[in-house]
Amino acid sequence: MTEDPQTADPVAIAGRLADTFAERAAEHDSGNTFPFRNYADLAEAGLLRLSVPTELGGLGAGLPEILPVLERLAMGDGATALAVTMHISPLGQWASVWRRTKSPRLEELLRMAAAGKLIWASVTGEMGLANNMTDARTTATRVPGGFTLSGRKSFATNTSVATHCSTTARYEEAEGGPRLLLCQIALDQPGVRVHDTWNTMGMRATRSDDLELTEVFVPDDRVVHSLPVGHLDARVLETVWAWAMPAFSAVYTGIAAGALDWAARQLVRRGRETDPVLQDLIGECQILVESSRALIHRHAGEVTGRELFEHGVQQGIARCALVKYTASNNATKVLQRLVDALGGAAYSKDLPFERMWRDVQAGTFMPMGNLAARKLIGASVLGVRTAPTVDFDTP
Repeated sequence: MTEDPQTADPVAIAGRLADTFAERAAEHDSGNTFPFRNYADLAEAGLLRLSVPTELGGLGAGLPEILPVLERLAMGDGATALAVTMHISPLGQWASVWRRTKSPRLEELLRMAAAGKLIWASVTGEMGLANNMTDARTTATRVPGGFTLSGRKSFATNTSVATHCSTTARYEEAEGGPRLLLCQIALDQPGVRVHDTWNTMGMRATRSDDLELTEVFVPDDRVVHSLPVGHLDARVLETVWAWAMPAFSAVYTGIAAGALDWAARQLVRRGRETDPVLQDLIGECQILVESSRALIHRHAGEVTGRELFEHGVQQGIARCALVKYTASNNATKVLQRLVDALGGAAYSKDLPFERMWRDVQAGTFMPMGNLAARKLIGASVLGVRTAPTVDFDTP
């Protein structure tokens, strides 16, 4: 019997789906193919509208409820979990703003998502440029009624299935100096092309291909925000950083938790559970996973209660980066330590651990990457300003 997503526990739904996705994961990993069946299952189960407000047709989950769902999905298949994060997280960002502002534009998008007419992707990465939401090489040119965008984006996760995406472009001729535009486009617009470029060590089923934009028209009302190039922005903190960093953290924590669960079952099956060396190793891994969960949970509370935004823009972004840095690095440590316990089984492509081991490596360089995070966190502790800021009350 199909569960009613309005009344069922979404983590339990995610668990059932994760078990199915785990059975399919090797096929998509080896074939470098997007898991369309998984997305269909997510839609049927109601999880694609998880973060849409109930009054607009969704399940009404906030950040604290979304993160355990993403973690549980990632325990089965990290690539599917990461791909759907690019949909669930932005919708949650919009929902949090809509609840305060009742914005008609956001309501339209959220209702489309609830009706199954919109699947989102966040596409801001570019080769050779740090993906820190302060600049872009993609250009915006002013035309009557809006802008045209031209450029090439990389790591365009979820574009295999998405109908729309958010993206960024630099408007050089803006009054007062260059500005970064945050725009929304439909992926079936003229001038939008996805290039089949994804061939990586891990996260293969995300199909994070390149997205080329050639004079793609964006009407003025789809330029949702802009900021001076090179600035840290409070609105970007409130939406992108505050939500994306814990969402990515939950995915990589889920991969680590899934690998730990699998490894523990293998050790018990081999009769190795009484080995004190392995007990120590498994205990260390569990501590790392739980430490990440605790930090993610704290962060979700700070976002929901808005304490995060009382620290100032730079310090707030640094706190977001700290969560993702800790979780992604803890996850890689867990997988590496488990190799010592599993031995050659960790190296076999016939077993799931090897895929998890590869998938988890992406966490350390996904935004915000390790080097950028340490620099920002360290500068913030030392009271060093890394860039000009645009605060909530800046006109």
